[in-house]
Amino acid sequence: MSQSNNNAMQNKAVANVLMVQGTTSDAGKSTLVAGLCRYFARNGVKVAPFKPQNMALNSAVTADGGEIGRAQALQAVACGLAPHTDFNPILLKPSSDTSSQVIVQGKALSHMDGQAYFGKNAAGYRTKAMAAVLDSLSRLTAQYELVMVEGAGSPAEINLREGDIANMGFAEAVDCPVILIADIDKGGVFAHIVGTLALLSDSERARIKGVVINRFRGDISLLQSGLDWLEAEINKPVLGVLPYLNDLYLDAEDALMVAPQKSTHPKFKVLVLVWPRISNHTDFDALRLHPDIEFSYLTVTSAFDGTAPQADLIILPGSKSVRQDLATMLGNGWDTLLQTHLRYGGKVIGICGGYQMLGLAIDDPLGVEGEAGESEGLGLLPLVTELTATKRLAQVSGVLNLLGEQAKVSGYEIHCGQSQHLGQGQSLLHLRADDGNHGVDIEDGYLSVDGQILGTYLHGIFDQPKACQLLLRWAGMTHAPAIDIDELRQQQLDRLADMLAENMDMDKLQQLIAGV
Repeated sequence: MSQSNNNAMQNKAVANVLMVQGTTSDAGKSTLVAGLCRYFARNGVKVAPFKPQNMALNSAVTADGGEIGRAQALQAVACGLAPHTDFNPILLKPSSDTSSQVIVQGKALSHMDGQAYFGKNAAGYRTKAMAAVLDSLSRLTAQYELVMVEGAGSPAEINLREGDIANMGFAEAVDCPVILIADIDKGGVFAHIVGTLALLSDSERARIKGVVINRFRGDISLLQSGLDWLEAEINKPVLGVLPYLNDLYLDAEDALMVAPQKSTHPKFKVLVLVWPRISNHTDFDALRLHPDIEFSYLTVTSAFDGTAPQADLIILPGSKSVRQDLATMLGNGWDTLLQTHLRYGGKVIGICGGYQMLGLAIDDPLGVEGEAGESEGLGLLPLVTELTATKRLAQVSGVLNLLGEQAKVSGYEIHCGQSQHLGQGQSLLHLRADDGNHGVDIEDGYLSVDGQILGTYLHGIFDQPKACQLLLRWAGMTHAPAIDIDELRQQQLDRLADMLAENMDMDKLQQLIAGV
């Protein structure tokens, strides 16, 4: 890092703000922001992440007892910070194809349909949302030297431009520079860049100070003539061409990813059922990245035809709409898979919404997740669940008790339901939650009398190596070497920052950040 540019950033009374926008969804915005956060943090800059508005089902619980998008939690780790609600003040969690739960500065306020949030009569609400965005940003700019902002989708989505708070509407409001990232791997990268710029207003176009081309494979000299043409055409610099990073494993915000299987010896087989509204699938990163596990996702949106990948362990993950996803599963006959799996001695784990599904009944008297009513559960654990208007959000840590052994665990709880056990069985977890004022002791989780079925509200139960080993041994994996997902995450962030340092013009980037 240039010392003069570094000093320019550190000597300002209010933080510099740089925004990354993308020509498309999945262009690489989240990853680029995470890498830049780690790069600047390693170079002594006090940097924080920020995303004005996010839409995702994969969320994280913050130290201040709120909820933000998973990508911003990862970016906080890249900065060496604990996740905070100010890093993602507006979070939309889809509950159906047309409606979302709206979370403002960490707290769920309401469910809104698309017309209410994005339509012609949404101006009043969007004004309040922008006020929350600017309120959170003001706190960050007072505390940090640099705020790295991630946009959402594309700034050229014409139907969403009015009242925008996620892309150029935000950038114009706070008067910050923008860099535009585009994915070359899918093809059409020059059209994406030129077309995006063409659809912006003059002031918005001027705000974009440079472009980054992402996921390039091959000999960069063969791309040079295209880069020269692009810079002349748009009159903006190409700040970097980033190579395609094979085996880059970071927390995914939405996409379900399965690690490539590399070893040839027989593997322990784990199958995760995928609901229409699956949430917090990063719970399984330590399993999908394990070299001795054959990991598979299986969607339940079509009828079960009697065939499925062989599995030693089946996991029922979290859900944003538990009763609706349970109805999809039952309506398509996937409970037959579980019954057959258990009959042949297989093990089953339910986490959060999946835990609720394993019980006798799920009651939603207030219509918290949709139409009010009660649903019959899978009947595999003796518990009943009532969904409540108040969502439980807590970071927790404690001890897993299993197979006569103990292992430390840590993670978070994020759910609306309260579950009551009605029969015999073993409590699995003794946890302590921080509610912001004092610790609260919690008994969580349940192991069936026959030892085949396990359920818990704890997200992150596989993240601690010893706990993961213990759970896998219970499930039948006799040799279960440890995978430290936290250590792997740090290694991958450093790898990403190293790649950016090598392939981006960091001096030019810091000059545009500092406005010099």
